[in-house]
Amino acid sequence: MKIIIGLSGGVDSAVTALLLKQQGHAIEGVFMKNWEADDTDTYCPASQDMADAQAVCDILDIPFTRINFAEQYWEKVFTSFLEAYKAGLTPNPDILCNKEIKFRAFLDYALTRGADAIATGHYARHLEKEGRHYLQKGLDGNKDQSYFLHALSEDQLAKSLFPLGELTKPEVRALASQAGFPNHAKKDSTGICFIGERNFRQFLSEYVPAQPGNIETLAGTRIGQHTGLMFYTIGQRQGLHIGGRHDALEAPWFVAAKDMMRNVLIVVQGTDHPALFADSLIVDDLHWINLPAPTLPLSVQAKTRYRQADQACIIDKMEDGRYRVDFVTPQRAITPGQSVVFYQGEQCLGGGVIRVAIKH
Repeated sequence: MKIIIGLSGGVDSAVTALLLKQQGHAIEGVFMKNWEADDTDTYCPASQDMADAQAVCDILDIPFTRINFAEQYWEKVFTSFLEAYKAGLTPNPDILCNKEIKFRAFLDYALTRGADAIATGHYARHLEKEGRHYLQKGLDGNKDQSYFLHALSEDQLAKSLFPLGELTKPEVRALASQAGFPNHAKKDSTGICFIGERNFRQFLSEYVPAQPGNIETLAGTRIGQHTGLMFYTIGQRQGLHIGGRHDALEAPWFVAAKDMMRNVLIVVQGTDHPALFADSLIVDDLHWINLPAPTLPLSVQAKTRYRQADQACIIDKMEDGRYRVDFVTPQRAITPGQSVVFYQGEQCLGGGVIRVAIKH
């Protein structure tokens, strides 16, 4: 097969290229640089990443190309990211980035270049069975990234390969070291997709004006001031700056809710405070990887955040056309703007963006 590989400069995509080369495929490496607004080596070291990707291609003796989807990224990903924060949500840009850039813009580019498929360094598995294509969890539970790929369609999945799906991270680093890759010990990126690691509050403030306001208890007592609701997420403990009050209990404070109308951050004390738990959530629309969509109601497992253990739940459609997910046990810190992703065993079914958490 002719396969074009998205090389990030990291070790995972490098080993993806190595494995496919060893399997005898005709492969090419492509480095995507999709952020230019304030591109400096301090925040977004694209030049070093590109050099690492180039070095991998040189070692493997495969073609290397640099492409730019900055316009598509701004329009399809970053604009939605900002709008979500303005609405008081906590979005997950990696999911939209995968859907719109890596498995749409990049996939379209690869197909026009005559590729049979693209490959990425995601820890997930692509199962083909009787002409159908299914997304499955990566075997390494610590690295499984199917959560971030749930918004793909079966057509996108059909033309995508994930060679790392059956490997662990230590195994990947060992293969990279054996191959002589200079990035074999490079640390994993934890920044925003394509934007890099930076002071998040400062970065977001450049695009969304911060509006400071009060921090209140559930009873309405003012106990501090927040720097802008967009900087806080449900369940957050760090950065509240309200610890050490002489009239308070010793238990730490956590964000329980955001009152957007009054611009108030509502906090509670204690990791297990009831206000931090919800029994259900509502999603406006659900994306199913494989069509036709399953018949509802449906009993499945779900994750409301990456690396969460699977949680038993029932999905059903509401009279207003939205979808309700009821959990068997209450869930802590369900966060509007994040995604709920559904599974049946190893198979990822799809998911949607959480709009409301419901406390009974």
